[in-house]
Amino acid sequence: MSQQTIAHVENLINTKTVFVASKTYCPYCTAAKKLVNEVYPEAFVLELDKIEDGDDIQNALAKITGQRTVPNIFINGKHIGGNSDLQALGKDQIKSLIAKA
Repeated sequence: MSQQTIAHVENLINTKTVFVASKTYCPYCTAAKKLVNEVYPEAFVLELDKIEDGDDIQNALAKITGQRTVPNIFINGKHIGGNSDLQALGKDQIKSLIAKA
């Protein structure tokens, strides 16, 4: 994984209101995307299994956050965690975090 990939991932984290790193076949990702879509349909979702540098991006996310698994979720540059962390917040708190943009 290159410094360029890390910089690219940091840019996504810092410029997208809601950024979700996901994989299409992951049931936890599906649940997280469903909740995010209900609250913020404009979320930026990156399907790591559908892009050439998906493994590198996942490695960069692991280096940045310490979390290797997907979904890996950020709201306004803040690392939320995975699906269980997102679900625990609930819609109202997610909306509140988004509104702080």
